[in-house]
Amino acid sequence: MRIARFSIDGNVAFGAVEGSTALAASEGELVLDIIKGIPFADFELSGTKVPLNKVRLLPPVLPNKIVAIGRNYAEHAAELGNEVPDVPITFFKPSTSVVGPGDPIAYPSFSQDLHHEAELAVVIGRMCREVPRERVKDVILGYTCANDVTARDVQQREKQWARAKGFDTSCPLGPWIETDLDPSDLTIQCTVNGEQRQLGRTSQMVRSIEDLIVHITEAMTLLPGDVILTGTPAGVGPLNVGDEVAVTIEGIGTLTNKVIKRG
Repeated sequence: MRIARFSIDGNVAFGAVEGSTALAASEGELVLDIIKGIPFADFELSGTKVPLNKVRLLPPVLPNKIVAIGRNYAEHAAELGNEVPDVPITFFKPSTSVVGPGDPIAYPSFSQDLHHEAELAVVIGRMCREVPRERVKDVILGYTCANDVTARDVQQREKQWARAKGFDTSCPLGPWIETDLDPSDLTIQCTVNGEQRQLGRTSQMVRSIEDLIVHITEAMTLLPGDVILTGTPAGVGPLNVGDEVAVTIEGIGTLTNKVIKRG
């Protein structure tokens, strides 16, 4: 099931996306069956349907926290002159960094080198901690596209990555959550103004999603709606004001955002 979060007539709701995502939403071929309740508990489809092109898609979740993983693709680590770490590098992006599909990425005033990083995002479905490997699938609601937008010059200058990766609008998520998906070997790509920048497969991850969730929940409790960013493949590069950046992941869809000057 594809679960979207959206607004219509000033109201916010979740809905199940119906129709082939191979067709453009602007053609009115996709519809939303409004969900009774929230996707983190038992819910029913209401049968009330609205065309996707009549609503505004929002970030599919508003996470309490985003736990991100650095250098989880060997070629990406190498392109920035880094070794693959012995243990996963974890950092946080705040909830205020989240924006949805079609929302602008505001170029931060304190950076002159903004980069895209296309990533598979894992959405947690239930409260969990110290998750054993064999139970990892039980705590996952589904998967979505993410862009771990990074002020690269600030990341290189400051020992902590909080400002470089946590500024407002630095975490686009969307367009929806895909709940029925095998994430082990998916194509992940990023284009800027239609030009391909990144192309990789999730099978290239140094550490699997199971490894990451076991590692993270050894230390902290994850809550429903929390998001894990699983790392980016090689090919990261600069973004400029006016650029349109799109992250596409096989089996999920495309997340598109435009870079604007921060006002």
